[in-house]
Amino acid sequence: MTDTARDILTPTQLNTLARDLLEGAFPLVWVEGELGNVTRPASGHLYFTLKDARAQVRCAMFKPKSQWLKFAPREGLRVLARGRLTLYEARGDYQLVIDSLEEAGEGALRRAFEELRARLTAEGLFDDTRKRALPAHVRRLGVLTSPTGAAVRDVLSVLQRRYPLVEVDVLPVQVQGETAAGQIVDMLQRAARSGRYDVLLVARGGGSLEDLWAFNDERLARAIAASPVPVVSAIGHETDFTLADFAADLRAPTPSVAAELLVPDRRDLLARVQALQRRLATTQAHRLRNAMQRADRAALRLHALRPQARLEMLRRRQEDAARRLHALWRDQQARRQAALRHADAVLRAQAPRRRLEQLRARLLALAPRPQAAVARTLQRDALRLRALARSLEAVSPLATVARGYALITKEDGTLVRSVAQVQPGERVDAQVGDGRLTLRAES
Repeated sequence: MTDTARDILTPTQLNTLARDLLEGAFPLVWVEGELGNVTRPASGHLYFTLKDARAQVRCAMFKPKSQWLKFAPREGLRVLARGRLTLYEARGDYQLVIDSLEEAGEGALRRAFEELRARLTAEGLFDDTRKRALPAHVRRLGVLTSPTGAAVRDVLSVLQRRYPLVEVDVLPVQVQGETAAGQIVDMLQRAARSGRYDVLLVARGGGSLEDLWAFNDERLARAIAASPVPVVSAIGHETDFTLADFAADLRAPTPSVAAELLVPDRRDLLARVQALQRRLATTQAHRLRNAMQRADRAALRLHALRPQARLEMLRRRQEDAARRLHALWRDQQARRQAALRHADAVLRAQAPRRRLEQLRARLLALAPRPQAAVARTLQRDALRLRALARSLEAVSPLATVARGYALITKEDGTLVRSVAQVQPGERVDAQVGDGRLTLRAES
């Protein structure tokens, strides 16, 4: 394959290169021209052309941006568009993708606004460090606005409803036109010098950028920043911003919201006052109880420290001591008398005469007891003896002898139990029932 063949591009590749070239060379452009071929399909995107007497360029504004437009795009309307150049590859046409679109007259004002804002920001005029805090409770409020506009009615209505105690002065000024900015600056400076007001409110209702242009005046922005009195701005609607908003110490989305931010709700204050009253009553009651207790203790101490009270206390202590002493003496006497009675009873019980009488009586009581004991012992011994005699008689050989038998004993007393024990001619004794016989053995 040759080098020439390698340089051949497809339409897609060519369009991609062209798109990258356009987007890189023109990242963001402003174009002023006349609207033409305006269409808005069901997708919500906006398609049109921007043209002048000699040329035109296709434009597209997608739904996320187009739905926030403040005007209705129409044929022949002159506008100022901001966007980036790109290539629509499906048709091979370049187009401008718009992210901001405004009417041409307003666009010039917008550019002037942005330039002035950038310059004052660089000076530090809008820095948060120089902004002052609003007082917690506004007593006197100066409202710089048109006395016949809707803004002043909204502010007064909200203030009357939320906090009717605030003193409000409407400082009439023009809020639109070439001389409006000068009037507002003059009134603002006079109100600040008067020292009457706690806060100054600069207010106006909604309108176009041209209608609000007086509040983008550099003199007014510097006067607000230099004011010794805190300034609140409430100009236009929530989406409207002016240089006065950036220079003010507080910016409110609308005049009504500004009034709500400046004063508290009387219902909240009433609830807080009632809560504080209850807390105060509770604290007072607690302190009163403590004070009464301290007073009672002090009175008791003072009463106790009086000489008469001291003497009375000593007298009572003396009487108590005397009563305790007398009671102690009575107890001791009673204990001693009881001890004496006990000792007397012991002595009486242990006296020799009485002891002898007791012993004599005991001797007399014990005298018959030995004879009876001896008689009982003799009787018991006799019974035992008779029993033993009967037992002896039952086993005695004499009983056998008495029945006709005889006991043969040798001279040495040995009982003869066998004939072999006796030798012929040997003498033996025979015990019979009524005596003894001497016998001699023959064989």
